[in-house]
Amino acid sequence: MKSAAPNMNRGLLENPPRPLPDLRAFRRDFGPRYALNGFIGLTFAATGPIAVVLSVGSQGGLSAAELASWVFAILFLNGLLTVLASWTYRQPLSFFWTIPGTVLVGPALAHLSWPEVVGAFLITGLLILVLGPTGWAGRLLAVVPMPIVMAMVAGAFLDFGLDLARSVVTDAFVAVPMVLAFLLLTWRSALGSRIPPIIGALLAGAAAVALAGRLSLAPGDGWLAAPVPQAPVFSWQAVAELVVPLAITVLVVQNAQGVAVLREAGHEPPTNAATTACGAWSVLSSLLGGISTCLSGPTNALLTASGERSRQYTAGIACGLLAMVAGLFAPALTRFMLGMPGAFIAALGGLAMLRVLQNSFVTAFSGRCALGALVTFVVTVSGVQVLNLGSAFWGLVVGVGVSWLLERADFPASRSAA
Repeated sequence: MKSAAPNMNRGLLENPPRPLPDLRAFRRDFGPRYALNGFIGLTFAATGPIAVVLSVGSQGGLSAAELASWVFAILFLNGLLTVLASWTYRQPLSFFWTIPGTVLVGPALAHLSWPEVVGAFLITGLLILVLGPTGWAGRLLAVVPMPIVMAMVAGAFLDFGLDLARSVVTDAFVAVPMVLAFLLLTWRSALGSRIPPIIGALLAGAAAVALAGRLSLAPGDGWLAAPVPQAPVFSWQAVAELVVPLAITVLVVQNAQGVAVLREAGHEPPTNAATTACGAWSVLSSLLGGISTCLSGPTNALLTASGERSRQYTAGIACGLLAMVAGLFAPALTRFMLGMPGAFIAALGGLAMLRVLQNSFVTAFSGRCALGALVTFVVTVSGVQVLNLGSAFWGLVVGVGVSWLLERADFPASRSAA
């Protein structure tokens, strides 16, 4: 039996099912299985993906306070949205942040200031907020074929795979146990369903660091969150380089994956309402230095891994509440992660990105627009900058141009007109 589907109103935003669950209904539907699924979902989000944020931010020269504020925004605020959405629509709707978008920010910080990047976050949120209620997001983004988008993602993610390989050589004592734990839990699927491979890698790495006595916590002002308001600076360079790629990663890469995961589990996610919420929360999060919000595919997959469909919304609420708690301790989480050896962050981030990197390559090069995807990948990996715009932007532009000239029959509009 499918969960209650949202009712459609006269506009394009889906109405939630009625009546809304009250506290008594929540207590009846909640249970240890859903609490565990919520905990696993939050643990996944707060490990590998956080490692990606810290890696990108540290390399971009952000201070510990700015990093902690970023972590607070993407955990606490998105946790609040997850609670509200899961309760309102009575299905697991986990919102976190765009990981591909985070990776794209890394090269941009080499020539853009942090306030300029925050300004691009804000503009991206406003763009998504406008597109959400109209239902035009998918139509507008259809001009960029998915293989080309995923080739850009693959090019941006490649460094994480390379850093993983380097960490195994430069710091084998830390990185090798993490890789072995990840492979074992991936190979033994029954065991991996109980302990996600990325969490096993985290535990193995933490044990190795503890045995070596290599945890080095930097002095800090406290353990509780002290968000740092970020005043955005608007520049055409930052808008041109980041806004469209960030919006694409939210709408095409992340939200599409999240919707597909939920539908596969038998739910009917409110796609337009979710898109609108992503835009509104992206604006809110940007004011504290947080990157754009998205509907999370991997976390929603963990929330729907077991249990009765009609009760899985409680796992979403549990995950959101735990994310809010983790966000409140963002400085502690940030100090702990930054106190780990560099190989720990590199290996954890690389392992977290491994499946995404694999899926990016498969989508990019297994079908249509293969030449355009290859050009996009090569340009993105090259790191070139033209007119002070980064290689990910130019990879999309050049890749779409090449495919439009040489592979026009592969474009959706061309195929439907044929």
